[in-house]
Amino acid sequence: MVDNDGNRNRASNLFIDRRQLISSAAAMGLSLGARDAFAAETPKKGGILRLGMEGGSASDSLDPRTYADSIPICYGWQFWNGLVEIGEDGDPHGELAESWEAKPGAKEWVFNIRKDIPFTSGKTLDADDVIWSLNLHRGQTKSGAKDLMAGISDIKKLAKNQILITLASGDAGLPSIFADYHILIVPNNYTDFSKPDGTGAFELVSFQPGVQIISKRKKGTYWKPGRGNFDGVELRYIPDVSARVQALLSNQIDAANRLDPKTVKLVMRAPTVNVVRTKGTGNRFAWVAHCDTDPYKSNDMRLALKYGIDRQKIIDNVFEGFATLGNDTTVAPSQKYYAKDLPQRAYDPDKAKFHFKKAGMANANLDLQVSEGAFSNATNCAVLNQESMKNAGLTLNVKRVSGDGYWSNVWLKVPYCAVYWGGRPSADNQLAQTFLSNANWNDTNWHSPEFDKLLFQARAELDEAKRGELYAECQKLIWETGGMVCFAIGDYLDGYSKKVKGTAPHPHYDMCDQRIAEKGWFA
Repeated sequence: MVDNDGNRNRASNLFIDRRQLISSAAAMGLSLGARDAFAAETPKKGGILRLGMEGGSASDSLDPRTYADSIPICYGWQFWNGLVEIGEDGDPHGELAESWEAKPGAKEWVFNIRKDIPFTSGKTLDADDVIWSLNLHRGQTKSGAKDLMAGISDIKKLAKNQILITLASGDAGLPSIFADYHILIVPNNYTDFSKPDGTGAFELVSFQPGVQIISKRKKGTYWKPGRGNFDGVELRYIPDVSARVQALLSNQIDAANRLDPKTVKLVMRAPTVNVVRTKGTGNRFAWVAHCDTDPYKSNDMRLALKYGIDRQKIIDNVFEGFATLGNDTTVAPSQKYYAKDLPQRAYDPDKAKFHFKKAGMANANLDLQVSEGAFSNATNCAVLNQESMKNAGLTLNVKRVSGDGYWSNVWLKVPYCAVYWGGRPSADNQLAQTFLSNANWNDTNWHSPEFDKLLFQARAELDEAKRGELYAECQKLIWETGGMVCFAIGDYLDGYSKKVKGTAPHPHYDMCDQRIAEKGWFA
């Protein structure tokens, strides 16, 4: 999460407004038509990759248990690897886990760990390292992956490079959990995250949270063929989207995340830039209401909020069409087990007015706290929602707050506020982290024993069709009574210099699943 205002001065030399961007684009002789992603080529070694990114703050840490936004995820994958990686097909593939097998019932899983993989310190990866790393996210921990790991009852070493994971109940989708960006593999007994010791392609040179992270490629051959090609990476915090775009157009950086939908069509025309768009799988943009706090205790109140927002107008005017309609859960249409038969909730001020009246809130005033530190254009989205609410007879007061400390001072604390959720490796992960009654990041304080029961049933169900039906029921419950107003699922919009190769859309995260430093190379 980023503090746009606090970091603006650091990026002031890069800042331009939209008119300046248009002028710069014209001066570069832009041609019509978006550029296609480059075809695969043989990777080459060398060069320093310069990244300009939004999605971090001065409070960022190297400890993976604390990661909550794009910049930490990006540098985490530079230093460490996980057990599992999500492929471009959306399925889990072995990373440090060479293979795995579930015993009947999917309560016991055997994972085979790759051999002869070195850490930065020279230590060789083994089962003890994996067990220690997984246990960092279990029990008494503040890890963002704690909820994902809650179903594990035991982890045992079977051999030097083999472990047995026992679950409290069956989970046919267990491997996807280990693709979570928090669950990085570190050496046994490792606790000093200020000195990254990982199996990744790079090692740390300097770390200035909120400013810049510099890394360099390790000596020797990286264990993943064709990856780890750059000599080093300079990752700069550039929270202002106009500044990122101008830095990209003027060759001050080689890649930028989260391009502005309002100007991306101009960027697509630039002869020096390649834009990679991943449709309908990006960040989930939403307002969240605390279901245990008045007036949001009333489901009629929550339904009124859902009917009172003109989602299409926000997508057309704020996202310029580079988004998909949200339907009040965090499961995206691109994800497996998405409840495609669930009706898309549309703007209906009359229904909103009906539910406001039924909740005893007709002609009421509500406060919605937003911040550009929550997501870019959060204020613009809120202002459009404010207008649409007028037709439903409600006054929505948009309270813009500083991005500094938004995720620690506002989110999870304020009863109605802005949030975005990034993609998770699977629909189960997405639902569990956001909606399970005991989830640490249950940001609507929605507690449904029926939902909890259905989710655990879905995990244990090995029949794919039945499993899909159970996940659909989970989403229906959220849609009917949850406290999330998810109005848009943004497209991932990445910008690259055309000399950067190895770029491609990814169903999990932007910037090649935040692994561009590992996957890319220079022409």
